Amino acid sequence: MTDTLQIAGRLLPWYDRQRRDLPWRSPPGEYADPYRVWLSEIMLQQTTVPAAAPYFRAFTERWPTVERLAAASLDEVLVAWAGLGYYARARNLHKCAQVVAEQHGGRFPDTEEGLLELPGVGAYTAAAIAAIAFGRPATVVDGNVERVVARLFAVEEPLPGVKPKLRALAATLTPRERPGDYAQAMMDLGATVCTPRRPKCMLCPVAESCAARAAGVQEELPRKSAKADKPTRRGTAYWLLNPEGAVLLRRRVEEGLLGGMAEVPSAGWEPGGVPPLDVAWRALPGMVRHTFSHFHLELQVLAGRAGADWTKAEGIWVPVDRLGDHALPSVMRKVVRHALAHV
Repeated sequence: MTDTLQIAGRLLPWYDRQRRDLPWRSPPGEYADPYRVWLSEIMLQQTTVPAAAPYFRAFTERWPTVERLAAASLDEVLVAWAGLGYYARARNLHKCAQVVAEQHGGRFPDTEEGLLELPGVGAYTAAAIAAIAFGRPATVVDGNVERVVARLFAVEEPLPGVKPKLRALAATLTPRERPGDYAQAMMDLGATVCTPRRPKCMLCPVAESCAARAAGVQEELPRKSAKADKPTRRGTAYWLLNPEGAVLLRRRVEEGLLGGMAEVPSAGWEPGGVPPLDVAWRALPGMVRHTFSHFHLELQVLAGRAGADWTKAEGIWVPVDRLGDHALPSVMRKVVRHALAHV
């Protein structure tokens, strides 16, 4: 049976010795800056630590406080975010910064309840900020923690349906002393020792309390329900040059996928979207492929050159060497590379 009383007592000394050196962390035993905790947790949603770290450094160098981030324009934030994906996070990041700066005097609420009222802050992020920045005994459960808990208690039911049970079990382990360090220790344990494949049980500080290891099923847990196949959507991207050699970009609507981001005009894969002008389009060889969380996308790229009516096109004309100044998501960066390789 899992020895819940011993988990934190064994895990915290291990964390003090083996903790990962991450740019948003404070030394063990110290509360972290809530702005840095919040920013890192938003970036780490659907993103790995190696991918998020350089973005975190760039954001905090450019906007070292929540007030500075709130004063930035949405376009500036979207451009800085480009490449991290899941762009609704960037829009909510900007909204949240403005709320904290304007309605809370630049101070983040110090309770889970208060944090949950902020734009883009869900249960996990609220618990992480409350524990790590304010020392609240909040239960922080991400994918790494789910895996650790599933193995500690030998939970056989599959994800995602078992998530509430895993959270309840995790709550039984959360200590009142050093809850922030404990939360980060659980994350580190899952990321470096209790890994999805070939967990390093010989190095685990809580191996003696692990029910899955005792039963020899640690590599089988947590179980997962079978995933449905992702559908494939197909569409067209329009690479249009004006007489000066500038490329037409337009901004997507605020709501929905890639909301507010710049794009090479496209159509067919989502509602709306038409060719920007009636010109002689030619199909470029090959296809641009990209995978979103719920579907695969294939885009044919058509190239054209605008005539005297180029000023009638809806959008902005951007010199090719200035495309990097705009908030182009990854799929549109692929379109740009594809077009430049074939025009």
